[in-house]
Amino acid sequence: MTEFANDIAKRLLEIEAVKISTDPPFTWTSGIKSPIYCDNRKLISYPDHRKAVVMGWKTLIEQKVAGGEMTMPDVLGGTATAAIPWAAFLAYEMNLPMVYIRPEPKAHGAGKQIEGDLKAGQNVLIVEDLISTGGSSVKAAQAVRDEGQCTVTDIFSIMHYEMQKATDRFAEANLTLTNLTGFSSLLGVAKELGTITAEQEAMVLKFSEDPPTWADRVGL
Repeated sequence: MTEFANDIAKRLLEIEAVKISTDPPFTWTSGIKSPIYCDNRKLISYPDHRKAVVMGWKTLIEQKVAGGEMTMPDVLGGTATAAIPWAAFLAYEMNLPMVYIRPEPKAHGAGKQIEGDLKAGQNVLIVEDLISTGGSSVKAAQAVRDEGQCTVTDIFSIMHYEMQKATDRFAEANLTLTNLTGFSSLLGVAKELGTITAEQEAMVLKFSEDPPTWADRVGL
């Protein structure tokens, strides 16, 4: 977990970009019952919180480049639609070019999946607002590799649900994920703030083990 984990978690909880509830739990579009609901889009409306995310990412990029863990990106890529503003904020701060990646190729016109001026051989860092199962992130990286003929080694996110499925997918795709905060940090901060009890924390922590079966396993 990064040095920013607790600070970003506190900011997300403060503006209710993240909500935690076990009675009743939230129901995702997929039908999965979840104790946590994330709407990181709310962050773009709060300049101080927005700046904390951007500067956190910038610091981590500089640290990883200095440590030889990654190469400084030539271009930043945001996934449509939630991560487009984040890629723009970070690109402006770092004075880097930016593109955005659609979930699917455009059905008309040039039929592109990537919008912006991307040149073959460039190194692209993809930014995300939220990582759950990791499927859309891996798909975006593959589009940049295939359509853009570019290199993608890293993905940066604001928050990660810490699901094993995502960890496996990133490993299979040779991608390194760096997130500012994650599921366990959010729960720890929520407990410190008195938002949830220790008993609720233990119940919620079981979610990332196997999300589809969580509700049954905890008797909901």
